[in-house]
Amino acid sequence: MTVATGRVVAGRYELSTLIGQGGMGQVWTAYDRRLDRRVAVKLLRPDKVAGQDADELRRRFMRECRVTAQVDHPGLVTVHDAGSEGEELFLVMQYVDGADLSDHLAEHDPYPWPWTVAVAAQLCAVLSAVHAVPIVHRDLKPRNVMVKQDGTVTVLDLGVASVMDTDTTRLTHTGSPIGSPAYMAPEQAMGGAVGPYTDLYALGVLMHELLSGDVPFAGSTALGVLHRHLYEPPVPVRRIRPEVPEALERLVLRLLAKDPQHRPASAQEVYEDLALLLPARGTPTGAPLDPARPFLRPHAPWPDRARTPAPQPAPVAPPPVAEKPDVAAAVDEVKRLLGEGRITQAVDILGAILPAAAEQHGEHSPVVRTLRKQYAATLMDDGQYRRALPELRRLADERAAEAGQADPQSLRYRYESAQCLEQLGDPAAALAEYRALLPYYENQYVSGDPQLAHEVRRRIGHLLLAVGDRPSAHDTLARLLMDVERLRGPGHPMALEIRRTLQWLGQVRG
Repeated sequence: MTVATGRVVAGRYELSTLIGQGGMGQVWTAYDRRLDRRVAVKLLRPDKVAGQDADELRRRFMRECRVTAQVDHPGLVTVHDAGSEGEELFLVMQYVDGADLSDHLAEHDPYPWPWTVAVAAQLCAVLSAVHAVPIVHRDLKPRNVMVKQDGTVTVLDLGVASVMDTDTTRLTHTGSPIGSPAYMAPEQAMGGAVGPYTDLYALGVLMHELLSGDVPFAGSTALGVLHRHLYEPPVPVRRIRPEVPEALERLVLRLLAKDPQHRPASAQEVYEDLALLLPARGTPTGAPLDPARPFLRPHAPWPDRARTPAPQPAPVAPPPVAEKPDVAAAVDEVKRLLGEGRITQAVDILGAILPAAAEQHGEHSPVVRTLRKQYAATLMDDGQYRRALPELRRLADERAAEAGQADPQSLRYRYESAQCLEQLGDPAAALAEYRALLPYYENQYVSGDPQLAHEVRRRIGHLLLAVGDRPSAHDTLARLLMDVERLRGPGHPMALEIRRTLQWLGQVRG
């Protein structure tokens, strides 16, 4: 991809200096003509990502940018703008004055272990906020972490790795990994379901590198590195740096556990372990708006942030026509906003109009039911899975009460609820829901749908990987492969993807 200095992107951002380049795009310093400020512009080429449809990639890119914009944390780079121009996607971010963590490590060898603790604690605060949305970074590594002049840490590229990755595999049809193999968790490499535990593994790799001077698993090829992630234990850092505290070594080894279930439960939990190694300060009350908190416990995440719903913006009130809200006018406004791609605003209007619609037409009226369907679908499209889940469960229960448990629409709501659970990082609950649904999709006399049944079985197999049950995952996917090949042919994309995963699992079992 050739880009000239001085080119203006989106009629506003004048490119200045190339500061980073990779197989999928470039990063430039740029000048925002409208607001007279320096920014960073990331340019991505969808046609450079093997095995992915460019139009689908553009759609996912814009969706991830909307989701990323919901995360408000000082440790995350601020996204100013995003869009597409010609064949390229562009992402405009704040310009961070500092050094990336990889360069910082190179300039300070050996890296002081208290600095490792301080960096990791700040990253835990960022990850706690990110996972609460929920978003999985998927590509946490030193090059995506900036150390600013004041010593604070800023995380880059949130959401971009999610767009560049496929839903089910980290390997393209050419066998090349998408992402950074040195920091990739085993379940990520094998195409299993990713979650907060995946980012925690990458954090463990990063901490090991800071403490020892090198990543725990290196190799001459990407597949060789992934093989070591799957089979080899990491070298304890105290063998290289005896002065590292035993508690810090134990934490790094827990983060690098092959089985996600053996890693810490959350970034919050990792922070609590790290806090014991930070300089003693004080414990805040935990009450909101406590101005002493930044001084008593700098960069700490909110307690149990990952287990409680993220704060939501105040709903935007729909335009009233008279004393009562005009439901019809609000619905028209929602249609207009959705047509313009302004999904977040449409969600807020739908959430605000539902109580008025229920009061005017009745809680179980067709009008309210339709609005609830639109509300749940829009929440899903906006990536707000925590808010979508209770709406989908309510719709599923109401429909099942009217038409029976095997009603296709009720089953669809339950299927989407399972997707929410998967995205929220609860693989055990998602697995249970998919397993409960599967008999209905396999029963041709009820609501049989062979293709959807195959998709549910695929998700079950990948979730079994996420919960550490590799033998069951192998058996599930092996039986699925035979059925997919019989019904759709051996060249079907799902068959190819399952075969790659089974190759990895076969090596693991052996």
